Amino acid sequence: MKPPMHSQQMAKMNVVQVAQSNSDFSVLVEAVQAAGLTGMLSDPNAHYTIFAPTNEAFMQAMKETGMTKAQLFADKAMLRKVLGYHVISGDMAMYAKDVKPGNVMTASKDTLMVTNQGKLMDENGRTANIVKTDISATNGVVHVIDRVLLPK
Repeated sequence: MKPPMHSQQMAKMNVVQVAQSNSDFSVLVEAVQAAGLTGMLSDPNAHYTIFAPTNEAFMQAMKETGMTKAQLFADKAMLRKVLGYHVISGDMAMYAKDVKPGNVMTASKDTLMVTNQGKLMDENGRTANIVKTDISATNGVVHVIDRVLLPK
């Protein structure tokens, strides 16, 4: 995966625009649009922390679940829950220095665990690595992960 370009221009974009500006997030962007979450994630007054799975992570998840992209995008309730599981909304965005071991509540109202090794563990015991951190946006921060997290 090529690292996303971080520039002054990116710091003027919201988290959705940051994802849209990188081709490695094209499936994520499509999923956000299919789930109808673009407006919420574009909120200029929010402080989001986004754990953004790459296209490769989505392909792996589809293989793992046996779902096609069309099937995944067709189930809006499930798609919203899965995408919400990658979002933390709080009083401030969590930069890498703020990500500490323990449980965090996600926008989908599910629990995500940060392990002592700095990995993310979903409610099914699956782990994702954070491969790039601290991509600043006007309404939060984006961290790139190598696996789609799945709530129970």
